[in-house]
Amino acid sequence: MSEDPDVQTRRIARAGLDREDPTGWFEDLYSAASEGRAVVPWDRGTANPLLTEWFEASEPNGNGKTAVVIGAGTGWDAELVADHGYQTTAFDISPTAVDTAQRNHPDSQAQYVVADLLNQPADWHHAFDLVVEIYTVQALPISLQPTAVQRVGELVGPGGTLVVIASARREGQPDAEVEGPPWPLTRATIESFAAAPDLRLIEVDESPSPSDPTATRWRAEFLRD
Repeated sequence: MSEDPDVQTRRIARAGLDREDPTGWFEDLYSAASEGRAVVPWDRGTANPLLTEWFEASEPNGNGKTAVVIGAGTGWDAELVADHGYQTTAFDISPTAVDTAQRNHPDSQAQYVVADLLNQPADWHHAFDLVVEIYTVQALPISLQPTAVQRVGELVGPGGTLVVIASARREGQPDAEVEGPPWPLTRATIESFAAAPDLRLIEVDESPSPSDPTATRWRAEFLRD
């Protein structure tokens, strides 16, 4: 019997954490997946349903606007964003993920690049009209999450929108009991995205996970004034 993808992902992540490289395991996982030795558990072959629902409800017009998709993986969320007219930058810290996205979407209107959320290019500061963050912050150890949240907020331009989708942590669950990845986000962590100057929370919803009825997901929308 093949190893469960979630268990395999935790094993690969743990090896990275043990060598004090909390982000290097993303490349390890995508590289193994490209060779058929692993499965990326969040690679659904389609855009995240909560992002699709947000576009359907909000009906944003991306023409003439810029967007960035954080931790774009193999590109399905970025393709949805680009299909709505945004000039879309999609980045991942894993070169193999970026290569895979480019192969998956050879005629894409999105630009796929290798970049690190925690050390992003200076010219991305407050540069985007739409910022999409799905499951990236929760893939980082809890100790790194405050910095990651801050870096996400720094990407949102004046008048821009931030959409955050993440697994929800059970209310009152101590940090020490969370064995990641992922390290799901508390409501307080979701609300902390609004700690950035002029970035305010517009709406936050919690809904059941389609794959696990015992788990829930956050979807939050923020606006920079």
